[in-house]
Amino acid sequence: MKIRNMALLSAATLALAACGHKTDTADVSNTTIVDSETNDTMMSNDMMVDNGMAPAATGGQAFANTAAASDAFEIASSKAALDMSKSAAVKKFAQKMIDAHTTSTAKLKTITAGLSPTITPDPTLTPDQQTQIDAMKKMSGTDFDKAYIDAQVTGHQKTLDALKSYAATGDVPALKTFATDMVPIVAAHLNMAKGLTA
Repeated sequence: MKIRNMALLSAATLALAACGHKTDTADVSNTTIVDSETNDTMMSNDMMVDNGMAPAATGGQAFANTAAASDAFEIASSKAALDMSKSAAVKKFAQKMIDAHTTSTAKLKTITAGLSPTITPDPTLTPDQQTQIDAMKKMSGTDFDKAYIDAQVTGHQKTLDALKSYAATGDVPALKTFATDMVPIVAAHLNMAKGLTA
């Protein structure tokens, strides 16, 4: 019984250590602990979410969530641009982003619905994305346009990096194809965003 308690304590310690500092590079993912009395195998996973109860999304699910959140951010920020920008060029770009990312979202949902097991993309914005949207909604004029353009450049660069990475190393073939197909589209959006001026 002492060995089992020690194993459980070790697993809890590893999980807490993984949640501690983001700069800690120790890899404790998938640590296997075997209870020598019952020969039960327990797993420690460092991908714990804030409540400590469920593992965070990985692989195809994590990619689908990232892609969905990216689309949601582009759509929400671009809708704000349509309402708040005074620039015809910014509004034209914003409408293109709404149309393109709405199409991307629909394609992603279709692909993931056909997978087995099914992956359901979660479009919840990251805290950083939500903070940017909230901040932009308090701005006006050229201040808004600058913030929107900066957010578009940064957001599209992050999305492009995620797409290239998943296209190269992804674990779900249909999502790898989706990522590969989206790379030139997002690269074009990034170049358009870089060409905007406030």
